[in-house]
Amino acid sequence: MMSDGTQLKTWVTRDTKERFAAVASHQGLSESALLRRLVDLMLRSKDPASYDASTSAAPEAIRSTRLTVRLRADDESLFRARAAARNMAPATYLSVLTRAHLRSLAPLPKEELRALKQSISELGSMGRNLNQIARAANQGDRVAGPGRHDLVAMLRICEALRDHVKGLITANLSSWERGHAD
Repeated sequence: MMSDGTQLKTWVTRDTKERFAAVASHQGLSESALLRRLVDLMLRSKDPASYDASTSAAPEAIRSTRLTVRLRADDESLFRARAAARNMAPATYLSVLTRAHLRSLAPLPKEELRALKQSISELGSMGRNLNQIARAANQGDRVAGPGRHDLVAMLRICEALRDHVKGLITANLSSWERGHAD
């Protein structure tokens, strides 16, 4: 609510009120926000010099603006498949794609980011364990742990995980640039 505001009222038919509510809902706005926009728009068109920009729509309303996009049938099926492949709702996928394109971003969907974080956590745990073994061996303690064969196997696992993560990041960047995962 505006601190220095006042209320503007009118009476309309029930049908007009229901239709107005439906339009507001379709645009993701409250009835009051839509009415405020309409009043601002009318005032701006009649006398632009008296329009105060501070009364324009709030950032919350702008952020929730809806956009209708028409796609060809074959493009829509590709679009839905790619959204599903990333476990994203189609509208969310389109929003992320648009934001990525406009801001030159290469976002990671939540599931891919979670998998990467988990991989990094596992590598950290392995690294700490190997450090403890190396520290004990360097201090001359008898190390009852993995032997040379085990260490070589762990090294291979770490290298494979590193290569996998690199591939995942490369595929992710490429998929946002070309529009689909490799």
